[in-house]
Amino acid sequence: MSNNSASKRKDAHLDLARKTLAETRDSTRPLDEIELPYCALPELNLDEIDITARFLSHQLSVPLLITGMTGGTARADKLNAALVEVACQHQIAVGLGSQRASLESGQSQKNLRKNNPKACLIGNLGAVQIVGDTGFALAQRAADDFEADALAIHLNPLQEAIQPEGDHGWQGVEAAIMRLVDKLGCPILVKEVGAGLSAPVVRRLHAAGVRHIDVAARGGTNWALIEWLRQNPDKQALYSPFLSMGIDLPNAVQGARQAAPDITIIASGGVQNGLDIAKTLFLGADMGGMAGEMLQALEDEARTLHPSRLSEKIEQVQTQLRLACFLTGSKSVRDLQKLPIL
Repeated sequence: MSNNSASKRKDAHLDLARKTLAETRDSTRPLDEIELPYCALPELNLDEIDITARFLSHQLSVPLLITGMTGGTARADKLNAALVEVACQHQIAVGLGSQRASLESGQSQKNLRKNNPKACLIGNLGAVQIVGDTGFALAQRAADDFEADALAIHLNPLQEAIQPEGDHGWQGVEAAIMRLVDKLGCPILVKEVGAGLSAPVVRRLHAAGVRHIDVAARGGTNWALIEWLRQNPDKQALYSPFLSMGIDLPNAVQGARQAAPDITIIASGGVQNGLDIAKTLFLGADMGGMAGEMLQALEDEARTLHPSRLSEKIEQVQTQLRLACFLTGSKSVRDLQKLPIL
């Protein structure tokens, strides 16, 4: 595929992600069914609630990761630069979209680190891309390009199967992940892209040495649906029964925690606000992840960027999480995580 075709596809992804998010925002979500244990006698000062978190040797103001959305186009570069700058200002973590396109076209993203030396930055490659010696070399380049605090490997077989240009050969991915864990030199974070990580898969990843995962469950941006929208009508009829496949976020978080008690779990897949993050922490996650909501805050329909709106969104999430802790009688997010699930 030409670089121009790839750029058009990635920009189309962003527009379709915005469209599908708007269409599903008001739908019923599994997280809506989760109720935090309300405490009418908290004996706490709301303003003193500790919502900080430690992640990848960084002290974060809130356990939040802006999860990777895109990369490899001029539009994506502008989005990522703004996302990283605002995230660094607010001391939250941020992940990039896939780096393959930028690396293969010789475009470095090292300015992200140069301009934001204290940022918690996570690189990103697709799982099929890391197989073999060329895959390992690509992963090394991705990690080194902007001195990534971790490299995310995304598992997306459903998306790839439906994508017109998708990769169908998935042999050797597990061994490649194990090799990266053993030899790359920076932490490996394995994530899905919207269909969720099952407990058996989390168990296999843990056995391979992975200590950070993003369950990226069903309920948020549906990348399978986005690829389906790009298909012709005949192919849409073929793939439509598979669009709802996946694992809901509450089940994904609880299953992952049971499968690997000591693994760091990022919960994404329909997280919209600070109360949602509180619910995922209550269920067993360590952090929340948000992508679509952050994109909506940063970029308007005319593709104009509004960093101040993104900043306001992050501050809103912080306030909501602090309030959720207060109303459960939790003086910190760590106390919230210890509350019993009845």
